[in-house]
Amino acid sequence: MDQTAPREPFVRRLAPALGLALLAPVCAEMLSGYDATTGDPAALLMTILFGAALYGAPALLIRETARRAGLGWAGVLLLAAALGTVQAGIIDQSLFSTDYRGIDYWDEMTRPTWIDPLGLSASAALTFIGGHTLWSFTAPIAIVEAVDGREPPRPWLRAPGLAVTALLYLAAAWLVLRDHLANERDHASAAQLTGAAATAALLIALAFLLGRKRKRPVPRRVPPPAALLPAAAAALIAANWTPTWTGVAVTASLAIGGGAAIAHWSRSETWTRRHPTALAAGALLAVVLPSFLTDPIGETDPVAKYANNTAMTLLVAALAWWALRRAARTAPPR
Repeated sequence: MDQTAPREPFVRRLAPALGLALLAPVCAEMLSGYDATTGDPAALLMTILFGAALYGAPALLIRETARRAGLGWAGVLLLAAALGTVQAGIIDQSLFSTDYRGIDYWDEMTRPTWIDPLGLSASAALTFIGGHTLWSFTAPIAIVEAVDGREPPRPWLRAPGLAVTALLYLAAAWLVLRDHLANERDHASAAQLTGAAATAALLIALAFLLGRKRKRPVPRRVPPPAALLPAAAAALIAANWTPTWTGVAVTASLAIGGGAAIAHWSRSETWTRRHPTALAAGALLAVVLPSFLTDPIGETDPVAKYANNTAMTLLVAALAWWALRRAARTAPPR
C-alpha cells in the first residue's frame, strides 16, 4: 500500500497533525517562562496560535518529510537543525544580534563567547540552534508520534495539507522577518545570511545522506526508559550551565558523548519506541523545571509567573506519562 496516501479517516490523520502544530510553539516559547507573555493567558493563547504557523508548521514539514523519505531520528534531528538555523539565522536573526529585543542580559549571554569574524556568540549559537532542534521540533515530534501510536509511523498530511502548511510557515516567517527589519537596529549581513542558508542546505543534504542508513540490530543491553528520562533532563540542564567557553566545552562534550551513547544503544534489539519517547520527555523537563528560576522579560506578577510555571510543568508531566504509556503498547520501531 502506498504510505503517502494511507486509507484512514480524515480526523484520524488530522488529530496528531494539529496536536504537533499546537505543541511545538508551547515547547518553543512557553516552557522556559522567559517571555513577557508568561502568566498572561490571552497573550499565551495568541502565541500558540501564531506559533502554530511559525513552529508547528515546520515541525510538521520535518516530520512528514522524514516519514515519507524513510529517515530515522538522525535524519529528523538534522532536518530540525537545518530549520533551527533558518529560524535563528535568517528569520528572527537573533543568532547575529548584539542587542536583541532590548533584553537586559543579552550582553551577559553573548559577549563571553563572541566570535568577531563570524559576528555571533558560540554559546548563543548552541543555545538557539540546539534549542530549536530539540524543543521546537524534535521533542514535540517524538511525543506526538508516541501518543499517535501507529507503527510504523505513517504520514498525516496529503498534498493539499502539505501545501497549506508550507504557506502558513512562509507567511509567519515573513511577518517575523518584517517585524525584525522594522523594529531592530541590528540586522544580519549578506555574508551571515548566506552562511546560515548554506549551513541549513548542508544539514538537509546530510539528513538524506545519513538519515536512511540502517544497521542490523544486535544483542546489546540498553538503559531502561525510566533511567533515560532523568538522565536526559540532567544532561540538558547541565549543558545550559553557563554562557562561557567552559560552558560551550561542557555542552559540546555532552552533545557528542550523549549522541554517541544513543547511537550505540539504538542499534540494540531491545531498543523500543519508549526509549526515544523517554529522551524527548527528559528534554522537555530540562527546560520546564528551571523555568521557576527564570526572570521573564518585562514586568510579570510573581503569582502569575509561578502559576504559569506550575501549569507548564504539569502539562509536561501529563504528556510524558501519556506518551510513554502509549509507546509501551507498540512494537519496537524496527
